[in-house]
Amino acid sequence: MNLDLSGKRALVCGASQGLGEACARQLAEQGAEVVVLARTAEKLDRVCQSLAVGHGQTHSYIAVDAADAVALSVAVRAELEKGPLHIWVNNTGGPAPGPANTAKPDAYAAAFSQHLVSAQTLLQLLLPSMRSEGYGRILNVLSTSVKNPIPNLGVSNSIRAAMANWAKTLAGELGGDGITVNNVLPGLTQTARLDSLIGHVAQASGRTVEQVSEGMRSGIPVKRFGEPEEFANAVGFLASPAAAFINGINMPVDGGSTASL
Repeated sequence: MNLDLSGKRALVCGASQGLGEACARQLAEQGAEVVVLARTAEKLDRVCQSLAVGHGQTHSYIAVDAADAVALSVAVRAELEKGPLHIWVNNTGGPAPGPANTAKPDAYAAAFSQHLVSAQTLLQLLLPSMRSEGYGRILNVLSTSVKNPIPNLGVSNSIRAAMANWAKTLAGELGGDGITVNNVLPGLTQTARLDSLIGHVAQASGRTVEQVSEGMRSGIPVKRFGEPEEFANAVGFLASPAAAFINGINMPVDGGSTASL
């Protein structure tokens, strides 16, 4: 099975921590030259310095707010001048929690811009080099809410579903160019975001952090939280030549939590 990404360049968004950082590490281990993108230069520099270089790669970072479309475009264009980007891990933090019926219309508009409009901007920047190289892997980090909406995440559920259908449409349009588009859906994974969620639930419910954690783990068939590296393994496979015939799917990485096929 060919998982080798030597000679490939990857752009990993939201890579200063959590799932994005784990994905950057995995792609580097497979031989890719990785460009990590997020807002904080200090954190990105730390990640860059720790990535594998066993294939002779040189890694770099882009410190930019992805919500600023103009700054994002300028920064990515500058990176493309150094060489093509073959792999794009599209990873963006989710909208704030809350019921769908009480969310302000502006919250939906802001989330649509942050996720779909920003993604479309990056897509149109990256496509020419992917097409010219005959190799493209677009991997959207979404949520299992694409399959089953999650209570109290009204805006997020809506936007994630829109992103999933955007990706499925692109998969049909771009497959003939050697470009695959897939969605990877994380379940409850041991990250700072999950720690924050558990703390919030504990405070709101009057339970301890351990009680909340145990309740969450009990709902997962494998009875534990995922590790970021386990999620990154799926991304690394889908980014590789071995996954060339896998296109337009939603892949849950959730320990079996999602109730639908």
